[in-house]
Amino acid sequence: MFTIKKGNQTIMSEFILVGLAILPELQPLFFLFFLIIYLATITGNLLIIFLVISDHHLHSPMYFFLGNLSCLETCYSSIILPKMLANLFTGQQSISFTGCMIQFYFFSSCAGTETYLLAVMSYDRYLAICRPLHYASIIHGNIGVRIMMGLWIASFLASCLTVSLLAQLSFCSSNVINHYFCDLIPLEKLSCSDTNLIEFVTLCISFIFIIIPFLLTLISYICIIVTILKIASVTGKQKAFSTCSSHLLAVCLFYGTLIIVYLLPDTPSLRELNKVFSIFYTVLTPLINPLIYSLRNQEVHKALMRIKIKAIHIAKMQINI
Repeated sequence: MFTIKKGNQTIMSEFILVGLAILPELQPLFFLFFLIIYLATITGNLLIIFLVISDHHLHSPMYFFLGNLSCLETCYSSIILPKMLANLFTGQQSISFTGCMIQFYFFSSCAGTETYLLAVMSYDRYLAICRPLHYASIIHGNIGVRIMMGLWIASFLASCLTVSLLAQLSFCSSNVINHYFCDLIPLEKLSCSDTNLIEFVTLCISFIFIIIPFLLTLISYICIIVTILKIASVTGKQKAFSTCSSHLLAVCLFYGTLIIVYLLPDTPSLRELNKVFSIFYTVLTPLINPLIYSLRNQEVHKALMRIKIKAIHIAKMQINI
């Protein structure tokens, strides 16, 4: 363990990430597993971003938010998984103090942005389904751009406050983080400083960025389901329920695991399970969101077909030349 003395404080120069605490002989298998997930996540999300940008049929607020979600998921995965893959591949689990703070800063910023982005997307669907006549008057112009700028700024400021408090903590004894990335609670457990202030601030921020958007999302989907129940057509009702149920499953998986990890009391029985729950919102959610929100969408399918036809046409022109 390497430490640097600064006055009466001990500054840890590096941490050791325990990871998933798997058997050494299983590390190549887990490396391959998470590598496939990462490549599939990046490919799926970049495809959605490309379609939203290139196809003018998808230039609407709904797909603008979907494109931003895919961009967010790409960043989200790239903050955690490359370092995790490098640790599994090399067996070296160290991360510098600065690298740890940077990783947590960008992770918490993306997580905070995503919680409210999902709430905005659910409200967008609520307006489109339950208040279609008011949709154009509420979601118009560059309102989407202003919303996204507001979400990013608010999330970055909240993360900046948390990281500034975290960086002031002293780490006197161990530098071993019982996690596969630099997360707040495992870092707090290592500190020998008084953590009451940062715990209070974290609780307030977690409530603002998890509970409030979760409730807003839940209310939107409840209103949508009530409206769907009034649909006379059985086929239309089944189709709408299929879409809403998959969306609701995704948001419950994301918000639910965040609530378990960050808001439930820290107990020995939950401590190890938290690493498992963290996989859901750091690894699985970025993977399944493109499938649930975009690739099952008929408009996205049509956009894919248009791109395919255009590519074939260009290829034929090149051959003729």
